[in-house]
Amino acid sequence: MLSSDTLNKVNEVFVRYKNDGKGRSVPVAKIYTQKEHPVTNSQIDKDALWAIRKIQQAGGEAYIVGGAIRDIMLGRRPKDFDIATSLSPRQVQRLFWNARIIGRRFRIVHLFFSGKIIEVTTFRSDEENFEDGKNNLYGTIEQDAKRRDFSINSLYYNPANGQLLDFNDALNDFRKKTIRSLIPLQYTFSEDPVRMIRALKYQATTGFDLRRDVRKAIKKNAECIETCSTSRLTEEVSKILSSGKSYEIFTSLRKFGLLQFILPCWSMYSSIEAVRVSLESLDRKIQEAKADGNAVGKEEQIYAMIKPLLVFDTDSGMTPDEVFHEAFRQAKILIAPMTPPNYELEKAADMVLSDMGVKRVRSRRSAEARAPRKKPNTLGKKRAANEELSVVPAGKRRKKKKKSGKSDRIPLPQEPKTLAEEHDL
Repeated sequence: MLSSDTLNKVNEVFVRYKNDGKGRSVPVAKIYTQKEHPVTNSQIDKDALWAIRKIQQAGGEAYIVGGAIRDIMLGRRPKDFDIATSLSPRQVQRLFWNARIIGRRFRIVHLFFSGKIIEVTTFRSDEENFEDGKNNLYGTIEQDAKRRDFSINSLYYNPANGQLLDFNDALNDFRKKTIRSLIPLQYTFSEDPVRMIRALKYQATTGFDLRRDVRKAIKKNAECIETCSTSRLTEEVSKILSSGKSYEIFTSLRKFGLLQFILPCWSMYSSIEAVRVSLESLDRKIQEAKADGNAVGKEEQIYAMIKPLLVFDTDSGMTPDEVFHEAFRQAKILIAPMTPPNYELEKAADMVLSDMGVKRVRSRRSAEARAPRKKPNTLGKKRAANEELSVVPAGKRRKKKKKSGKSDRIPLPQEPKTLAEEHDL
């Protein structure tokens, strides 16, 4: 957790200036040295550090940003590491063979490693017209900092020198334990309504208070959440369930009038006691799992949502298969329009049957039977790296060598410590 001693040590802080175009230097950021903040390279993912080093060696700026820095400031272990850079997506793609550009309106780069993805985003401009939706231009780091959703997500950490850049007086908000919107409130939630969900999620997970103007803006724009795609809402609900604070977040969503638009059917029953008990039990289980470095399956999270609300006619003499299909049908209705994979929903329904002492025979054609098996991600593995390095230039052909008793293969280098080192080897 960020100590008050660290936060109050501002006498030696540096200030970053820029020219305002009129020959005057204007302060744009406070720069905290390694001694003045709790973020260290040992807390950063090694592959993210490697990616930043590659970008900086190519002449670009690169920083760890967003939720990873927020979590470290709060004394937590980050789940994901995002990078912000001055290079364009195409320039980033040329540096990394495991890169893929995604997005239509604002293009970003995903770096694929075994079991994880590191997101690289080009600095965004704030010279935009929010009303016309022209908000996808590339810019400078100073402009990008103003484009962050909330101040607690707007810190930039440079692993090369250990400096923490604060363009929005974010450390002051950490002191006050306040969540403040950086984008004007008349635009931010209408531009991206999901930010309302995230604001309430941050309030629950950080213990910080939402500013009064943010609370009023959420209530005013609650209906805008209907314009969000089903896939984005499904993702946000999944994040809420896995946060360890799901009951508190759902309660806030209901209080601010958002839950009825996110989960219309489930919201009607979300205030009953059985739902509270079920979600609080899930939250305790997730918190314990996180402390041990483990995770709770998606099916268990869905099970916690639907179990208290499923109703069966026990006197109807239904077969196990009929009970399963009825549980599956009711679950689909309850969580609509949320669309998790069917095999996760089937597993959740089977858990309900297990509580009832009912066991069904799984069909080979069921979604659960056809669910994707976890396979190792070969992207970033030694074989792929060696194939990249062994590409034959166009117009040249390798000569076939005669077979002999001894192997003429080039010995592989020693096992690298990280996937990033594998790439360089």
